[in-house]
Amino acid sequence: MAVLNKIRQRSLILILIIALALFSFVLADLFKNSDALTSKSQNIVATINGKDISREDFLQKVEDLQRRMGPNATNTQVMNQVWNQEVRQAVMETQYDALGITVEKDQMRDLLKTALATSPEFLNEAGLFDENKLNEYIANLKETSEAGYQSWINYEKQVANNALQQNYFNLVKAGLTGTLNEGELEHKLEGNKVDIKYVQVPFSKIPDSTVSVTKSEISSYINDHKKQFEVEASRDIRFVEFKEVASVQDETNIIKELTSYLNGRLVDETGRKDTIVAFSKVKNNADYVNHTAASDIKFDERFVFKNSLPTAVADSIYKLNEGGVYGPYKDNGYFKLSKVVAVKQIPDSAKVRHILIPFIGAQSATPEVTQTDAQAKATADSLLAVLKTDKSKFSEFVTEFSSDQGSVTNEGRYDWHPYNTMVPEFNAFEFEGKVGDLGVVKTVFGYHIIEIEGQKNKSKAVQVATIAREIEPSEETTDKVFREASNFEINAGKGDFEALATENKYAVKPVNGMKALDEAIPGIGNQRSIVRWAFEEEAEVGDIKRFNITGGYVIAQLVAKHEKGLMSVEEATATVLPKIRKEKKAEMIRERVSATNLDDLAKAENTSVRTATGINMKTPTISGAGREPLVVGTAFGLSEGETSGLIDGTNGVYMVQVTKVTPAVEIDNYQAAANRVAQQKTGAVASKLYNALKESAEIEDNRAKIQIQ
Repeated sequence: MAVLNKIRQRSLILILIIALALFSFVLADLFKNSDALTSKSQNIVATINGKDISREDFLQKVEDLQRRMGPNATNTQVMNQVWNQEVRQAVMETQYDALGITVEKDQMRDLLKTALATSPEFLNEAGLFDENKLNEYIANLKETSEAGYQSWINYEKQVANNALQQNYFNLVKAGLTGTLNEGELEHKLEGNKVDIKYVQVPFSKIPDSTVSVTKSEISSYINDHKKQFEVEASRDIRFVEFKEVASVQDETNIIKELTSYLNGRLVDETGRKDTIVAFSKVKNNADYVNHTAASDIKFDERFVFKNSLPTAVADSIYKLNEGGVYGPYKDNGYFKLSKVVAVKQIPDSAKVRHILIPFIGAQSATPEVTQTDAQAKATADSLLAVLKTDKSKFSEFVTEFSSDQGSVTNEGRYDWHPYNTMVPEFNAFEFEGKVGDLGVVKTVFGYHIIEIEGQKNKSKAVQVATIAREIEPSEETTDKVFREASNFEINAGKGDFEALATENKYAVKPVNGMKALDEAIPGIGNQRSIVRWAFEEEAEVGDIKRFNITGGYVIAQLVAKHEKGLMSVEEATATVLPKIRKEKKAEMIRERVSATNLDDLAKAENTSVRTATGINMKTPTISGAGREPLVVGTAFGLSEGETSGLIDGTNGVYMVQVTKVTPAVEIDNYQAAANRVAQQKTGAVASKLYNALKESAEIEDNRAKIQIQ
């Protein structure tokens, strides 16, 4: 009891101790994850001029755009497009807000009227835009489709943003004029001309090997030109790829299996013998290819011309008689065994016209389609009956009944097109029938009433049945590749990555300067998981990790981490070294030159005095020397007959003498030139204004940090 009493007496102290312990635990966790104290919430993708872009909103827009762009667009491509749109909108909104530019309701209606002026659903009987129809459309969307209504709201925002941007750009353009003084300057820059004599001592005359440049000089140059050498954070990695590819034995086994179909065989399974008939003797080729042989490429009943056969074996297959078999042969990642099933003469091109009657559920059928399959066939048959007695009604029926908008404007006609252009059923009718044939054909699009109007150039075509086996690694091979990758991963973690790869004759592939939002890695394509790993805070230089990729594995090692800031000396050397060399060469040339005139300089440097005429300041190019703005500028500062000192140019050290000065022609009014100046200024608005605003904006980009992919 005494102990319990003491505990009760000290209960307040115990509570305080526990509270302090919990608080210290929280603090420790915060300091361990400093981002919790110093960074924005992980739900903020970016902050642009003080405006936050939430992760949820951003990802929703990425998802919407991905759906519209389809599977061919990678997630990173879509994300970057949304990012650019969001940045542009935020940067421009800052300007709109500062100027008080808005789109009011009345203006919005006018914008929509202009944008939708040719949309049929909003036109009245007279073909004019009807605002009531637009109002009904929006009200109907709001009541029947939340997604559709939201899509409409987004469309209105897009129209408004476009208008705001145009208004802003117009305001800026309105303030850009060309004054008469600017016009006069423009006229003189173009019209003032000088003729010169000059001597060039090219930098190439001094070998690069004789000019030493130290790391400290490169470092000083970087610090003196910081803006030119600012870089994002980047990572260097190297990797070894282990590909799951078929071995020689795997290929041999595939060929052996195909040969059994070529020759036929008896299969002994669980004491029972099943005969596999030789491919050449089979009657039902489709069943044999698709089921008996279980080909990786299904039977295609279409006829083909020689140019559609695999190039390497086209002659061998094309000259076979019906029933002849060729192979096994390798083609485009498969081993194949091909049999000529039938031979016939087929036109290589045809001309037809058609009427398409769709039905509910047919491919590309619009919501307006109400006929069932049976009803559509009945319609097609009734139209066919009329056309058989009066083909002159074909064009009229196309306009009234056909849903194929691609041919309606051409009276339902598809002019000359090659064999196998259309879907199989359509193709079979137009190429296997005769000119003048008229009939109904069902395809995935509906019922077609087709008339064959012409055929050209009948030639030999073959129907080919092919048993194909994809050339892929066996389970034994993939197991072997997995073991090799695993062993390398383990051993590389214990020793020297490069040496181990060399010892095992594995190719090491370096990837330098990888950025946080990069997607593709040279040689292995889209590998965001590798990029994300390299930028994880806990990833250390020297770390090794295995990644599963399509068709194998990659064992990667993090080689270097480069933080955001200035380029290292090593990274900048390729850019800076030539610049410093040029400066040093100019100094070396100056030190050895004592000549004060062109002839003496030419003689001392074993070169010649050259001439250039009609030089102007607008395009500062010297004939025989190239673009040399500083040299040309110096020449315009000289009087006729005056000789310059040494000038450090772009391609060498120069001395020039002005031989003739031709002033620009005097004119009474410089307004035309001033107008050209104004046009140049306003023309630059569209291409340069946004980039200038973006460069001056405050943009905090957290995309890589929150790993939104």
